[in-house]
Parts: sequence; structure tokens; C-alpha cells
Amino acid sequence: MASLTLREMRKNYGEIEVIHGVDLDIDDGEFVVFVGPSGCGKSTLLRMIAGLEDISSGTVKIGENIVNDVAASKRGVAMVFQTYALYPHMTVYQNMSFGLKQAKTDPKEIDIRVKEAAEILQITDYLDRSPKNLSGGQRQRVAIGRAIVRDPEVFLFDEPLSNLDAALRVQTRLEIARLHERLGSTMIYVTHDQVEAMTLADKIVVLKDGHIEQVGSPIDLYTRPNNAFVAQFIGSPKMNIFPNEDIPTGTKESLSKLNKENIDLGIRPEHLEQCEKTDSLISGKLELVENLGEYALVHLTSNTGMEFIAKLNNSPKEKKGESLFFKANNDLLHYFDRSTGVSM
Repeated sequence: MASLTLREMRKNYGEIEVIHGVDLDIDDGEFVVFVGPSGCGKSTLLRMIAGLEDISSGTVKIGENIVNDVAASKRGVAMVFQTYALYPHMTVYQNMSFGLKQAKTDPKEIDIRVKEAAEILQITDYLDRSPKNLSGGQRQRVAIGRAIVRDPEVFLFDEPLSNLDAALRVQTRLEIARLHERLGSTMIYVTHDQVEAMTLADKIVVLKDGHIEQVGSPIDLYTRPNNAFVAQFIGSPKMNIFPNEDIPTGTKESLSKLNKENIDLGIRPEHLEQCEKTDSLISGKLELVENLGEYALVHLTSNTGMEFIAKLNNSPKEKKGESLFFKANNDLLHYFDRSTGVSM
């Protein structure tokens, strides 16, 4: 296991810079998730750590060693890719042992490592099977097992669940969480799925356009986002952000920050409570109700035409086109500068 330190990390493709001076500290044994929209640079940053992408400038330090010029195979990292990349003509055992054989590891040591990894991942019964006889989830476990047997200092996961169906994603996500708990290894995990990020991470790194927007625990990012981008990216459904023109004049007077111009109000869907008009903070016309059993997602349009969502315990009695009124606990409100998006 090892800590990881990134300093002033930059990546250029010709004159185009795609990673802009990233600084990041990852502690020994932490599970860190890089999250952000497609094209934000999260996979590029992971590949720079792995040694699969050249670093234009800056340093990558694993433990006490700067590894910029160290070959990927010598960095003490193991990477699990989005595609399983298993050799179809080899058995599971052969796939998991291949890298160790290439490194001329003692056969007895190989056997011990493969069987230990198979036991951890519950694939012992599949060691003699070929990949074509495995499900998608089992193949992904083999790919993870191939990384485990290398006994790396850092595990790198590049969207490993993207090719799985919804049920398998949940199951495999739990297995990865248990794997981290059992091994205690440093893990860096890339995903565009903020639910994966929230459920797996000790620490989340939110990226946008090659910049780090915020670093923190899942609860920190949920409750104290630095800006509107983080506020809307973390949480599902995303946070509603209302222009202060949507807020009744009398209510603005009680919320001093809204008396300033160009301030927007953020409220998470789960923090909106239906109420009477006289008590309301925000109102909207009903457009659609998604009944999901334990709760309902209510889609509405505000007075300024902004679409927003309320997450309610029960479906509202109102019909499409009718107005609904909502309040929210003042301690759960967020304020953002409209021009910069920065949290106030």
C-alpha cells in the first residue's frame, strides 16, 4: 500500500491543455473516486498516474518515489479497465496468473496468489472455465482478480462497471467496497456515476474541464458544495437552483442573502415539503409525476419557467397544470453567485 501525491499535473495534446495543474493528496489506504461528466479529464488523469499517458509537466509520487519516468509495469499499480480484456483462449486461472508468469514469479507463489484472490472474489469454482462461459459480473471479477494477484501498492479502476446491467452494477459495487475493506489498499476509481461515487468513496474528487472543482467526503460535497456545478452533480435527482425572481418578495426579506442581486437559491428535491401558499418559499405548475413506490418524483415548472423536481413521500393530489407550493428548512438552503456559480 502507498500514498499518492500529484503536484501541478498537466497534460497537453499539442497546444491544447486538457489537465490544468492538478494538485491532489491521497492517503495510504484511501478509496478515492474521480467523478465528473464525460470529457472532464478523469480517465486521462488516471492513465497519467498509471503511466499509460505521458505527463506534460508536474509530478506523480507513489509513496516516497517520483514515478514520472518509471515504466507503467514498474510503478506498483494495477489497473482494471472498463473492458474486461481477458484472453479468450485461456482459463480463468491462466488469465489471472499470466502477468505473474511474465514476471517470472515462482510457480508455487503464483498458485498461492491466484487461489487467494479467487477465494476473496468467490470465483474459486470458475478457475478452470474459459471467459466465454462466465457472466459479465464474473468476468469483471476475474479482471479484478488479475489485479489483486500482482499485490500492487495502488489499485486503479477505470469505469469498471459500465458494461454491466443495473442489477450487476449494484452487486459488483458492493463487492468492490468489501474488497477495499478486506485489503485496505489504496484505490482510485473513475466513474461518471455520482451514485457510485457517493456509495464507494472515502473521498471524492469532482472534475470539470480538466480542473478539480472540489475534494471532500461524500457528505461534505452533498452538504457543503463549493459551487453550483458540484451542487448539481452530487445528489440524485440533482439540486434545483432557482433565480431569486422565483422567490416571493416577503420571503426574500427573511432570507437576507436573496436581497442581493444575481444570487440564486439552491434546494435539493428531497428538502422540498409541500405546504399552503401562505407558507411557501417556491411554487410551480405540475407537469409530471413519477411514482416510484416509496417516493414520488414530482416535475414542475416555476414562475420564471424553470423546470424543477420535488421528491415527496406521496403523490400530490393536484392535477397536471395546477400549482403546488413548497417550503424548506432554512438550514438546508444554498446560495450561489449567479455570474460565477460560487457558493455564498
